[in-house]
Amino acid sequence: MAYDNICKYLAERFPEQFARWLMGEVAEPVQVLPTELSEEPMRADSVILLGLQQGILHLEFQTDPDPEIPFRMADYRLRLYRKYPQLSVRQVVIYLRKTRSQRVFQTFFRLERLSHEFEVVRLWECNLPARVDWPALLPFRVLSQVEDPGETLREVVAELERLPESSEQRELAAATAVLAGLALDRGLIRQIMRSLDMRESVIYQEWRAEALREGLEAGRKEGLQQGLQQGLQQGLQQGLQQGLQHGEATLVLRLLRRKLGSLDPALENQIWALPPSQLEALGEALLDFHSVEDLTAWLARR
Repeated sequence: MAYDNICKYLAERFPEQFARWLMGEVAEPVQVLPTELSEEPMRADSVILLGLQQGILHLEFQTDPDPEIPFRMADYRLRLYRKYPQLSVRQVVIYLRKTRSQRVFQTFFRLERLSHEFEVVRLWECNLPARVDWPALLPFRVLSQVEDPGETLREVVAELERLPESSEQRELAAATAVLAGLALDRGLIRQIMRSLDMRESVIYQEWRAEALREGLEAGRKEGLQQGLQQGLQQGLQQGLQQGLQHGEATLVLRLLRRKLGSLDPALENQIWALPPSQLEALGEALLDFHSVEDLTAWLARR
């Protein structure tokens, strides 16, 4: 399961917590709206309705900077207006992995007279709540502004262990394990999170299935590449051997013709069929030949 898909899952399951984190107190009810914004297939990460007529919170999660994000946010905004013209919209792009790229600071789209602005959140600059009453944000804490991601992960595990509901604990643990991979070694993650059972979670199962697919595809590509390299190497070796044999045969035939005169085509075919080692031996032996019969006798001993 891709990192942004995990974030989408969390936003859909805990929309109120994301709204409170980014906007403060919000009126109830808070609900997730359909993310497909037009007849054309274009789907937002998360679209949350904030209370009755209070507005919409539109979230986009990005692992790494994308130069198309400003245009996409403008496009999403127009589509939201087409579908919900009476509601105000607050748009936020949440960047997950720390980067030095200046793209994570871009908050607008400009095209001639068209201008659109949106907000950005860089997780590595955020101080996220470390309390179990904000479970939706626990998987993001390792990526936030912390001094020691490994120690932070241990704190998150302790908070997850306090959750009373087992299915919620499994899903949040799996999300934490996957997202922590953006900051920590997988071996360390497994060591710290070994007390939590997440094997039955939806996130874990999809993540394992995706990892398996990626592994199979990588194996297929690696096997194909190795096959191509091996075939190329074998082809080059065979080509060199054939070139060496052809050159040796040409030289030997030229020397034989100068010493013995024209040769019978059948004898020439026999010489063409000799391997390089025997051609080299023939090249030495022909110095002692006095007639075609000497050549015929030599070939008969091969």
